[in-house]
Amino acid sequence: MSGEPLSQKEIEDRLRGLPGWAFEDDRIQRTYRLGSHLAASALVAHIAVVQDELDHHSDLTLGYDTVRVSVNTHSAGDAVTETDLALAERVEALAPAHGAR
Repeated sequence: MSGEPLSQKEIEDRLRGLPGWAFEDDRIQRTYRLGSHLAASALVAHIAVVQDELDHHSDLTLGYDTVRVSVNTHSAGDAVTETDLALAERVEALAPAHGAR
């Protein structure tokens, strides 16, 4: 995957296919709401597995029944890259199995 920074237009175009994700403060981010703290914790654990598979890690914030994912690529000058969008796509694909909305 490319580590080159994407333009704002490229990011916005890709985010159209990722409902709930937003580009702000040079990061892409989304907050998921779940049915319980246990469900939110399970989602965090599942995201951690995906991050290790991709060798690319986001900032995860666990709340009572929420999970916030926020990511950019430090080695690209803290810009959004294709790798960040690939991670977002993987998270978006697995979140429904945890009841995330």
